[in-house]
Amino acid sequence: MSDTNWVAIVTGSSRGIGRGIALALAARGWRIVINYHSNSSAAEQTRQDVIEAGGDGLLVQADIADIDSLNRLVDRTLSHFGRVDMLANNAGIAPRQRLDILDTNPESYDEVMAVNLRGPFFLTQRVANEMIRLVKEGEIERPKVVNIGSISAYTSSTSRAEYCVSKAGVGMMTALWADRLAEYGINVYEIRPGIIATDLTAVVKEKYDPLILEQGLTPIRRWGLPEDIGKAVAAIADDLLPFSTGEVINVDGGFHLHRL
Repeated sequence: MSDTNWVAIVTGSSRGIGRGIALALAARGWRIVINYHSNSSAAEQTRQDVIEAGGDGLLVQADIADIDSLNRLVDRTLSHFGRVDMLANNAGIAPRQRLDILDTNPESYDEVMAVNLRGPFFLTQRVANEMIRLVKEGEIERPKVVNIGSISAYTSSTSRAEYCVSKAGVGMMTALWADRLAEYGINVYEIRPGIIATDLTAVVKEKYDPLILEQGLTPIRRWGLPEDIGKAVAAIADDLLPFSTGEVINVDGGFHLHRL
């Protein structure tokens, strides 16, 4: 199902999971607002790949932690495309330094929460209000919000407590927006990735390779890939889950299973 008029804002889409989402949607003819923080060359490469995949791309630099910056992201989207059919809240950061929870400092906590939870919350608020307006005006139908969470929402990592807390918050944010927006035909979903091969996880590759490939940390014994997340978002974009909202979709190789 493709419609070249459809527009998706994908935050943090210059690389990693965000790029995987952008390319999956582009293959369906979507126009992608490629949001990036600082790596403009990576963002431009994503834009070129989006066009090659069959979509169109608009680059917008925006700091997810800054509310004025988020509003500029939405304003630029609307002035250029005139609509927004999907928001994919993907941008996220890990703590700059892994510290025991007994030593977690307020600066790191605030920085991670600002990007991973506060920013997506208020970006969703702004976009949701625009979606409601566009639905009422008959400009769009069945818009969607997709939050990229993490298995860290329910898996304790005491050396990066602030990240776990932020992703647990994304779970409740998903439920809240799903509840509030259902009356307008706006479905909200959470994709919960497992261990995905990105720049963010490159630092722990040596640790996780044997855990995944030899010890079976995940029943599906391989690393997840950005395109795995992209495929899940594409299913939502194709409106294959019309009677689901507030749903958490695990894309984690079966990590979430309780096994004996």
